[in-house]
Amino acid sequence: MIPLAEALVRAQTAGLDLIQVTEKVDPPVVKIADYGKYLYQQGKKDREVKKHTGGDLKEIRLSFNISDHDLETRVKQAEKFLKRGDNIRINLRLKGRQKALIDHAKEKIQKFINELTLLIPIRTERDMKLEPRGLTMVITKK
Repeated sequence: MIPLAEALVRAQTAGLDLIQVTEKVDPPVVKIADYGKYLYQQGKKDREVKKHTGGDLKEIRLSFNISDHDLETRVKQAEKFLKRGDNIRINLRLKGRQKALIDHAKEKIQKFINELTLLIPIRTERDMKLEPRGLTMVITKK
């Protein structure tokens, strides 16, 4: 353990800065380094962590009368997003009298989920929810 005054003198003679690493312990932990370089390294670490924690929220829109081929296309697109680490919001818009046939809409989303599960394991972030404009659900890769 070095006194603060001596640490400051050592940092000045080396032409560097005295950087406090953590304040949670007593006495606080400091190191002698270039502050600009330290900030750059911290930013680089933060960007790396953000890149690997799953990124954006992508949206896949399904329609009430979606054909099987279009559903397959949406499944392949969702698989690509999930492999990249993105979360997916599945959105099925309901218009007019379609709102009375919610069971049919839920079956469409469930069919989408079942086909996607055959390709890649998924986890539900937010369950299927009825909103004013239709049904939404958020999924991510396991």
